[in-house]
Amino acid sequence: MAPLYLVIGPPAVGKSTTSRALAARFDKSIHVPVDDLRHMVVSGLALPAAEWSDALTEQVALARDSAIAMAVRYNDAGFTVVLDDFVDFHKDEEYRALVDRPEFHRILLWPEKNEAHHRNLRRAGASSVRHYIDEGISLVYENVTQYLGELGQEGWIIIDNTDLSVELTVARIMEATLT
Repeated sequence: MAPLYLVIGPPAVGKSTTSRALAARFDKSIHVPVDDLRHMVVSGLALPAAEWSDALTEQVALARDSAIAMAVRYNDAGFTVVLDDFVDFHKDEEYRALVDRPEFHRILLWPEKNEAHHRNLRRAGASSVRHYIDEGISLVYENVTQYLGELGQEGWIIIDNTDLSVELTVARIMEATLT
């Protein structure tokens, strides 16, 4: 069975870039960015905030359910699948459905908080979007840090990619999962 990866982390830590680079290491692969599925909503898109709205909860669940269905179908067809998603305060309960699948690996990219802020500032785009994402970074680090030990005990591979290039981050993921 081909590997199936879930790569999560706070905003601006390199999830999508790392996920695409990881998928490219395999002959037959697909990268599924969950945010892209959420952003397919044309009218009524709900964005993350300190307080999650019912609409946001519904849209995140629908996007994750769709991503999981895609992952299973492609993985069953022999594709390496790399899902990427933001880390949330609910600890990604939807993905528990994949835990029993052979070769499923959960990766948390967790650079130092200041590095996440710095990467966000280097991103292109409107300053209002960068500010919004910067607030999200602070919120995630405040709320998820307390769970890091628990995530490690649950089998998550936590990678501090503060000083790692994308290629070195991918190499660490592969070392941790393919040995």
